[in-house]
Amino acid sequence: MVLQTLRGAMYQARFPDLVAAAGQLPRGLVLDGELAVLDEGQLSFTALQRRATTVRHAKVLAAQLPAHFIAFDVLQVDGRELLDEPLWRRRAILEALFADQRLTPPWTLCPSTTDLTVAQEWLTEWIDVPGVEGVVVKNRAGKYRPGVRGSWYKVRRRATTEAIIGGVTGSLSPPQVLLLGRFDTTGRLRLVGKTVPLKPAAAGEVADQLTAADTDHPWTGVRFSARWGSRDPLDPVLAEPRCVAEISGDTARDAGVWRHPVRYVQLRQDMTPADVPTLGGIQSHTR
Repeated sequence: MVLQTLRGAMYQARFPDLVAAAGQLPRGLVLDGELAVLDEGQLSFTALQRRATTVRHAKVLAAQLPAHFIAFDVLQVDGRELLDEPLWRRRAILEALFADQRLTPPWTLCPSTTDLTVAQEWLTEWIDVPGVEGVVVKNRAGKYRPGVRGSWYKVRRRATTEAIIGGVTGSLSPPQVLLLGRFDTTGRLRLVGKTVPLKPAAAGEVADQLTAADTDHPWTGVRFSARWGSRDPLDPVLAEPRCVAEISGDTARDAGVWRHPVRYVQLRQDMTPADVPTLGGIQSHTR
């Protein structure tokens, strides 16, 4: 079995559990899909990263954090290439493969529908499922073109909620990006996300309310990374964690932390930090 990333890296040594389960698959098969790792019953991007970067203890991690392969498409079957077949035909072949081979986890068939109502229900029902970001819309007549995204796009479900402004990038006047926090169950302020760069009007609105932090700021001396999964350091300017921001973000969260930048909506001057949902809380307003 070969387990290859989009960039061509070989990952089978990192996922021996999938290699062992490859006995369920027929020869001459090439699938397109996504790896997923469950941690305490929930999809965990952090756990997936841990497994994807570990070779030495791969077998131990495989037992602790088993991986799943969610199949989106089939590119070759019985050694026959299917790239030029329309999507509807490839999907029929993929569904037949799962049925005929009686495939079971770690092999999982991604659900698919041509019913708009069903797709809309998925967006609504799965809004609070960690790791589920939305639905992908594809052209049923489309051929498979490696590395080309023109024939499909992702519809993300977004939720509006609140977070505490604990710092910024740039300066307090005006800020460029807001660093957002929430209190955990012990009362400690944790970084949960960053905004996209603020527009001038929003930056001015926020700057009028920010106050430079004292030395007892809970993030004093804490090192943050510039991006999710990156080791590049972020150089923040800390602010007194008194202001509450309403934000709009997708559902790509891991342990309550947004993996993608969120959008600043407005200041919530009617709220105090104590009113903000705690880390891992599900209070939100979908839109």
